[in-house]
Amino acid sequence: MRRILEKLRAAPRENEESREDKIQLATAVLLVEMSRADFEEIDAEAQAIEQLLARHFDLDAAASELLAELAREEADRSVSIHDYTRTLHDGLSESEKTRVVEMLWEVALADRELDKYEDYLVRKVAELLYVPHHEVVRLRHTVSDRLDK
Repeated sequence: MRRILEKLRAAPRENEESREDKIQLATAVLLVEMSRADFEEIDAEAQAIEQLLARHFDLDAAASELLAELAREEADRSVSIHDYTRTLHDGLSESEKTRVVEMLWEVALADRELDKYEDYLVRKVAELLYVPHHEVVRLRHTVSDRLDK
């Protein structure tokens, strides 16, 4: 009986950790997909992904590198971004969704060039996360200005 009670008490914490893991992986996969959108993966984008994951999820370098690698493997198997955007849509607040879109812009602009496929992917993810268009445009300019400094 005691073990059952302990499991029941632990279940919400495990569910919360599982939810957070799914959100981290979904975010990382979308960042990896962004780095691949122009059919050219470059070091600046890979570094940006790891730095963004570390900063956003408060991970050390080894953990962010591992998460990025897991995301690459997941992206290799994936056929659609919809599962990942659904996870984020269901699990994040509006401000957190906006932050994901900002992170996508940071990867897209890491090489200081914006390809039409990168632009499309940011806008598509933003649409699926219900981030307003004017906010997407504002974030693009914010990130671009920050990277130009």
